Amino acid sequence: MTHDLSNKGFATRQIHAGSIDIPGIKPLATPIFQTSTFVFDSAAQGAARFAGEEDGFIYTRMGNPNHEQVGQKIASLENAEAGLVLSSGMGAINTCLLTILRSGDHLLADETLYGATFSFLAKGMSHYGIDVTFTDFSDIENVTDNIKPNTKAVYFETPANPTLKVLDLELVADTVHAVNQDIKVIVDNTFCTPYIQRPIELGVDVVIHSGTKYLNGHGDVISGMICGTKEFVGQCKDFGLKLVTGAVVSPFDAFLISRGMKTLDIRMEKHCSNAMKVAEFLEGHEKVAKVYYPGLPSFSGYEIAKKQMRLPGGIITFELDATKEQSESFINTLELCSLAVSLGDTETLIQHPASMTHASYSKEELKEAKISESMIRLSVGLETAEDIIEDLRVGLDRL
Repeated sequence: MTHDLSNKGFATRQIHAGSIDIPGIKPLATPIFQTSTFVFDSAAQGAARFAGEEDGFIYTRMGNPNHEQVGQKIASLENAEAGLVLSSGMGAINTCLLTILRSGDHLLADETLYGATFSFLAKGMSHYGIDVTFTDFSDIENVTDNIKPNTKAVYFETPANPTLKVLDLELVADTVHAVNQDIKVIVDNTFCTPYIQRPIELGVDVVIHSGTKYLNGHGDVISGMICGTKEFVGQCKDFGLKLVTGAVVSPFDAFLISRGMKTLDIRMEKHCSNAMKVAEFLEGHEKVAKVYYPGLPSFSGYEIAKKQMRLPGGIITFELDATKEQSESFINTLELCSLAVSLGDTETLIQHPASMTHASYSKEELKEAKISESMIRLSVGLETAEDIIEDLRVGLDRL
């Protein structure tokens, strides 16, 4: 029996939301529905399901109990009407945007984005006849000035990857909707997760996640998610996913994501606690030129972060008082911190954005997005904080 969890706490919902009921069988752990297709009781039932007159599963590309569980769980945690799980974060972004946008439409985006997102918007959208404008959303007049009559969506991240630029969710959403209520305001909430920040509660229309990161949390699954109204998520499922991208996650991966989400709050507390200690260490080190972290009073977005984020997050970006070559040498010498892209894993991960995750940016675009050649992104893991700090200290001392 499905229980009403609407008045329950976050931890209760992350564990119990999206239960799968099987008559006569009550397993504590969700079974994996590793099947491509589902059997109908009759031809009439099959016809009714294809016509949308009867709920039920047809074919895993169009839905699977494991998919439904994750979708319901993320929707519950984001306080959205509905959620959809997909095979990657980029699959979620493509599915969402290509559901909204048509040839001749305009998309307005912030200039600081994850590298693959930026590449898709800057280079891929033109293949579909879609116009894209990049600007700095931290000046809200840039948002107002760049909305056009054909603008159908506004897209940004906060905190942004990799600079951790924090944007005022409520201000951006209210500003856009004051111009045109029908423009979809979309935010990538990957860095925060719904445990730290819930954009829909602040007026945003659609939330995107790379489920690969904190939501799964164990570095063994690639996935993405979309949250929004039941109507919009239904459009993403029936058109964007089913007919355009086909970005279907496997039932086994959905099972792993659901399992990972059950410990989300505990993990995020530790990620953030560790990150605060590491950020304070880095800020006090003579060889670190600048630290970007929403939990530090010196951070430019500190006040906005306090207003809309429950915790400052597990990602730290910092610049060394060093050349690009020295910065690369520094991360090469680390032993505990793993040199790898991605984030949100139990392990601490470190990487060099200008030559890795944001290599698709030109030098001019890197400068506009304020991504320097000495900038390093650190995803603080769940190890003992003092061990992470010692690894960084030894590496910095070698510079």
